[in-house]
Amino acid sequence: MKHINNAILRSIFSIALGLVLILWPEAAIHYLVMTIGVLFMIPGIISLINYLTRDKSAGAYPAMFPIDGIGSLLLGGWLVLMPGFFVNILMYVLGAVLVIAGIQQWAVLLRARRWGRVAFSFFILPTLILLTGVMIICNPAAIAANTFIIFGVAILIYGANELLNWYKFRKHDYIQLD
Repeated sequence: MKHINNAILRSIFSIALGLVLILWPEAAIHYLVMTIGVLFMIPGIISLINYLTRDKSAGAYPAMFPIDGIGSLLLGGWLVLMPGFFVNILMYVLGAVLVIAGIQQWAVLLRARRWGRVAFSFFILPTLILLTGVMIICNPAAIAANTFIIFGVAILIYGANELLNWYKFRKHDYIQLD
């Protein structure tokens, strides 16, 4: 094996994420928001360090204070300290991720039809993923307690379906499933 196929990596990570969200939905949401916060803080810290350690010689162009770095640092800190506040917002984002994933799988299957017959059954799971995303976006408050379990099941199905599509269409090197 010369390289790891992106479709296989997406499948493995999707299945793992789905299992975590199904088994520990309450903890997963808070840790997910906190992780996003840390990811916002890292560039802020880097920009501040770069500003403070810049070359201050007379010939160097004076650097502006990194306001965007401070903003990134503050937003990241807010996400880490108050993850519950952002949970409702995150449900909309996760619904959008499912919509995009369903559309992406539909596009792959439609592209694969150029080289052979793709059974109708292959379109069922991407449709369910797409509808789940739409359901989460349209009514997040009614399903707030179960959103991460639903998202976990949907992303688990997405990963399994991605792996199945890779296996089914792998012999066609000219079909880019990555």
